[in-house]
Amino acid sequence: MKPQYGDVSVKLDKHVATVVIDRPPNNHVSVELMRDLADALVDLDEVNDCRAVVLASAGRVFCGGADLTAPSGIGGQGMEGINPLYVEAVRLFSNKKPIVAAVQGAAVGAGLGLALVADFRVCAPEARFAANFVKLGFHPGFGLSHTLPRLVGVQRASTLMLTGMRLPGKEAVEWGLADQLARLEVVREAAQHFAAEIAENAPLAVQSTRATLRAGLAEAVRAMTDHEFEEQSRLRKTADYREGVRAVSERRPGKFVGA
Repeated sequence: MKPQYGDVSVKLDKHVATVVIDRPPNNHVSVELMRDLADALVDLDEVNDCRAVVLASAGRVFCGGADLTAPSGIGGQGMEGINPLYVEAVRLFSNKKPIVAAVQGAAVGAGLGLALVADFRVCAPEARFAANFVKLGFHPGFGLSHTLPRLVGVQRASTLMLTGMRLPGKEAVEWGLADQLARLEVVREAAQHFAAEIAENAPLAVQSTRATLRAGLAEAVRAMTDHEFEEQSRLRKTADYREGVRAVSERRPGKFVGA
């Protein structure tokens, strides 16, 4: 285990590792960031003193998803940037130890997908969960087509995915999308307390039980990201996608034409 993996820091305290993403201002995902995060989780799997992990991020935004507008972001790389991103996303579902996410703000698009890598989510009332892909003229990605209905059911997943709505923290707990609500100023500490409760238990039994509960998850996410990539590749060529990206960047409703 290293203390730093690119924009990802790791600190171990009493059997709980806190992994923090710090990529200001919006903690946008990138292939490099997801690779660094996956590498950190892989290394923590080999640290016997680590029994649970808290996934957190610096700043006001948990994760703003993929940057589709900046030339240096995923959008500037086209679909060549998306597919390697999904390869790393699948790795995130393959670690052995329980993860508790501390969600202090927006978890949007791929940021929602990242939050759903975790086994549990502790969120602040200020948190906002959104699968806003249709507002971009795009298909959901990051395996969300599998992980979101698995967590909240098909009906509620459909509501989030087909409206692109933002679900506040309190409602997220009511929907089962998040597990605990905590004040903004203590949300990370609350997640660490949750992880410490897990870490009190026999580690091999915890990992064995978790493996049973998540059996086939990484494989299902891999299959779903392959499908999502095909749909996103098709939709990226449409006028609606170009309009959607402009509309979201300009903070206005899209003027879509179905082409």
